[in-house]
Amino acid sequence: MENKISKTVLPVFEQIKHTDNNGNEFWMARQLSKALEYTDFRNFSSVIEKAKEACKNSGQKIADHLVEVNEEINHGKGAISSYPSYKLSRYACYLIVQNADPNKETVALGQTYFAVQTRLQEIRHMDEYNQLSTEDEKRLFLRTELAKHNTQLAAAAKDAGVIEPIDYAIFQNHGYKGLYGGLDAKAIHAKKGLKKSQQILDHMGSTELAANLFRATQTEDKLKREQIKGKEKANKTHYEVGKKVRQTILEIGGEMPENLPTADSVKKLEPNNSTKLPKTKK
Repeated sequence: MENKISKTVLPVFEQIKHTDNNGNEFWMARQLSKALEYTDFRNFSSVIEKAKEACKNSGQKIADHLVEVNEEINHGKGAISSYPSYKLSRYACYLIVQNADPNKETVALGQTYFAVQTRLQEIRHMDEYNQLSTEDEKRLFLRTELAKHNTQLAAAAKDAGVIEPIDYAIFQNHGYKGLYGGLDAKAIHAKKGLKKSQQILDHMGSTELAANLFRATQTEDKLKREQIKGKEKANKTHYEVGKKVRQTILEIGGEMPENLPTADSVKKLEPNNSTKLPKTKK
């Protein structure tokens, strides 16, 4: 059942995507509600209101992401009616699925889909990243970003109750296990042929770094957004996010992170770049 859903539902979000004359992607709220298995748009409207609030709280302008429009609905046999709706940006869709009913399987899949696509879009829109042309430059850029976000993830984990160094190591291992199919840091070291003193993140290529960057940013967001408290709940959250990232990689036909090649230490690249890696936990 899980494989059937992953192969048939995820493309729906692409199938109902629209593009305006300027090449901007958008989704129509009523179409999205159907894709997320909401039979009554009135129930979906409450989710939209939560998304608006989340958009406002994130410092974004609601009007930039949720625009009131009329949406035409085909009732069959040529009957078409127009109803109040919204034109939604990808970010708006992301906020909507984060506030939708988590018990719906399509919502869970939508959370992964829009979170991954939103993060990828953010990276593509980074001026610095778009100017990079080599694998080494991309590695250094992503490793630096990951170092920054790991610091923010550590702060979010601390607020959730992960205080002691040993607890944080366990917390990190849960994220790795989710993303790497059950492998913890020690097992990843062995799989990659790394010495104990070598940091896993320093020997990743850009593809693997991007997956781990997404794991870190989404775990941080989820810990804060849901105000998760307690070490066990924080660990479970990190594992679940890592697992969802892994599932997405599988669904798009990507290589599993544990099978990606081990790269030379990214620290060797530092002398040739103006950006220095901040110190961070592995």
